[in-house]
Amino acid sequence: MRLVYPFAAIVGQEDMKTALLIAAVDQGVGGVLVFGDRGTGKSTAVRALAALLPKRHVIAGCAYQCTPERSAGLCESCGPNATPKLQLEPMPVVDLPLGATEDRITGALDIERALAGGEKKFEPGLLARAHGGFLYIDEVNLLEDHLVDLLLDVTASGENVVEREGFSLRHPARFVLVGSGNPEEGELRPQLLDRFGLCLEVKTPRDLESRIEVVRRRDAFERDRAAFIAKWQKEEEKIRRRIKKAQTLIHDIDVPDDVMERAVPLVGNTWLGPAQ
Repeated sequence: MRLVYPFAAIVGQEDMKTALLIAAVDQGVGGVLVFGDRGTGKSTAVRALAALLPKRHVIAGCAYQCTPERSAGLCESCGPNATPKLQLEPMPVVDLPLGATEDRITGALDIERALAGGEKKFEPGLLARAHGGFLYIDEVNLLEDHLVDLLLDVTASGENVVEREGFSLRHPARFVLVGSGNPEEGELRPQLLDRFGLCLEVKTPRDLESRIEVVRRRDAFERDRAAFIAKWQKEEEKIRRRIKKAQTLIHDIDVPDDVMERAVPLVGNTWLGPAQ
């Protein structure tokens, strides 16, 4: 098991940590985009969040990790008439590397099975693994255009459609898109930018005390990872309990009119959709 740097031990960067925790509590807020210089802890924070997230119940044996709470996003084998067994699994936080092929992302026909037994078997890709969780793209502004188009289609529909070599399949692919990058390396396409509900910029800590603390904690982590993680375990558990409690309370929140009056002008001229 890979030992990752604890979320609670990240020095500063409160806006970034808050944005990620908001997405963990309510995936409906949309994705999170974090821009900033190298060394600001962007990737560290996302990977630390993966180890922090509470586990969830999924349908046993489902290749797409369908959850019984999301009846609108079930695959064909987990439809409403099924009586599935449940198992507890970690919340998925899946890395999408810049060099990933389209087949690896969407999934493809299992060539080995096809050649060996003539069986058309689908091999799920990264989108299937990320269903119900988080899909993380580091240096998202460097992602190739055809992969950006693919993500736009999937995030808009909530489904991944694979059609090639006489093979056709669709499965649910609903996830929180998390991206990070350095703005000096290129701009993000506006269409993809629209898929992120929270966008923020992070900067390297400027005060000497914070910078020294960053070095001290990282050095302690590299010297003895297990001991460092154990030291921060209580703080990690506090955050995990806060996430769980917030998830139970989120549907009881009543947004007062004065908050709406402050929020709506910030949206500007963005189309809010038809009145419901």
